[in-house]
Amino acid sequence: MQDRFASPLRTRLSKVRGLGAARSGVGHWWLQRVTAVALVPLTLWFLVSLFVVLLTPNVVVVAEWFASPLHALLMVLLFIAAFFHAKLGVQVVIEDYVHGPMAKYTLLLANVFICFTCAAIGILAVLKLHFLDVVAGAM
Repeated sequence: MQDRFASPLRTRLSKVRGLGAARSGVGHWWLQRVTAVALVPLTLWFLVSLFVVLLTPNVVVVAEWFASPLHALLMVLLFIAAFFHAKLGVQVVIEDYVHGPMAKYTLLLANVFICFTCAAIGILAVLKLHFLDVVAGAM
């Protein structure tokens, strides 16, 4: 019987752990699919909300919409899923097509900082709108 781990290119430790060449490819792939599935209902909810409520010129209506804990939570989840999904996708593109080590690591760091900064700004904006009492000031 032939040993399935009998490859001269694999170390003993990788044979014991059962890891492939990349070690984390399945986890990355899985996270990208999970965020994509999460984005489907969140994006549909956002588009419906956008056309029904958020395009109104009445600031009070928009403030009341953001004051709802459910809407604020779903908006925060949308930001988290969207920017994490974007980070994962851009990371794959950088790893596949940028070959210089200095450029690759610089772009990977920039990708992380840009995605997390944009997510943080969006989340802070939602929280500020959620806790802002525009309705009382408008009356």
